[in-house]
Amino acid sequence: MTSIHPQQIFAKSILLADGWQENVLLEHDSNGVITKIKPQTEKPANFSGKVINGAVIPGMVNNHSHAFQWAMAGLGETSGDTKDSFWTWRKAMYGFVENIEPEDLNHIASALYMQMLKAGYTSVGEFHYLHHDKSGSFYENPAEMSMQIFEAGKNSGIDVTLLPVFYRYSGFGAQAPNDGQKRFIHSQDDYGHLLEQVHLLSSEYNQSYGIAPHSLRAVDKSDLEFAVKALRSHSETAPVHIHIAEQTKEVDDCVSHYGQRPVEWLYDNLSPDDKWCLIHATHLTDGEVKSIAESKAVVSICTTTEANLGDGFFPVLDYKAQGGRWSVGSDSHISVNAIEELRWLEYQQRLREHSRTVLVDGANSSTGHWLWTQAAQGGAQSLQQPVGQIGVGYKANLVELNLNSMTFVGKSQQQLLDAFIFNHQFVNDAIASVWVRGQKVVDDGEHASQGIIEENFKTSLGRLQTS
Repeated sequence: MTSIHPQQIFAKSILLADGWQENVLLEHDSNGVITKIKPQTEKPANFSGKVINGAVIPGMVNNHSHAFQWAMAGLGETSGDTKDSFWTWRKAMYGFVENIEPEDLNHIASALYMQMLKAGYTSVGEFHYLHHDKSGSFYENPAEMSMQIFEAGKNSGIDVTLLPVFYRYSGFGAQAPNDGQKRFIHSQDDYGHLLEQVHLLSSEYNQSYGIAPHSLRAVDKSDLEFAVKALRSHSETAPVHIHIAEQTKEVDDCVSHYGQRPVEWLYDNLSPDDKWCLIHATHLTDGEVKSIAESKAVVSICTTTEANLGDGFFPVLDYKAQGGRWSVGSDSHISVNAIEELRWLEYQQRLREHSRTVLVDGANSSTGHWLWTQAAQGGAQSLQQPVGQIGVGYKANLVELNLNSMTFVGKSQQQLLDAFIFNHQFVNDAIASVWVRGQKVVDDGEHASQGIIEENFKTSLGRLQTS
């Protein structure tokens, strides 16, 4: 029987959980999970592993993605006859999604995930609700579109956590779905069958999954209970994601129907815990902020999408004071840039507080270090994946900073993450390479499969724009 030797990476400078270390030897297994770390060591003689010369930081987690929406980013910026809002944007999105075929979804998601990797995201949570064909009927394989997302992960090399969306209604009170939602809708039984297939697909593709009850307006209490029970029959640890309290209209409609605000109702009727992720949670009372923080659930803050849609500001200062856990997602992908999500999260607070370095305190605290590490670790928890930091038992998902970039000129090791986030250049060459499970997927700004992924994307977009 042939033994499988561990694979080795030698990093000259790397950010571990306890801080920066020099000359570190990593060993990882065939699945890319780190099995050994030796800091302050010499590179072995006749070393046959891989050497990373730049400064290495943990890969970022993008925990909220609607891949198909990237294809329409930039197409919803023309004013209409009425006041523009999330709800008018949603109507335009329904029109765009009408003609997307399985091959198109594969091409769009593959290109998006390539862009995520180039931006420093190494894991993605795909909040996936484009399930059926143009008529709203099941494909011959009811999990066809879910499979295309896993295929896109395979094409790009990113870590995927597929979160199939459970969507039944168009509004509170079990309102019938509208025509624009016909590709999203499942009954409880049909959703249970889909989840069984996703469970099998995740094993086949060596990826992970959870569930995503879309929102309190799209499912009711029995649907939520059913979905969680179905998930737990397959996995005790897989995550649960849900949109909640994103817009004031949603909050008002929830109060009208249930007599309670969305987060208030959720915590009174279910038991969100550290395996839950609440998407947006923009409009909260002090009590709701406290409930989320105490439950150890993660909030996904999608700064650029929330700004683009005019949703509002997440109360991050109050939430941080309660010890709340958070992460970031690029959602509708109006921006595919981890740096921008984090920088503008901080800038929102500076503008509101008329102050600087708002999210950190204490002498010589690094805003960039805090933002990157907190978001990565919160994202890891939200996907229930061993990512978000570099250590034994975690995947070797790594981002190499290009120390030859003008971004880092004159910066000390302790200032690298501040410069990375807050010294953003027009020509962004700050990332030298990106690694997923110990394999280099981006080198000097180029993805290994960039040519074919771009060609396929252009073909699909050309067809969609003329259909």
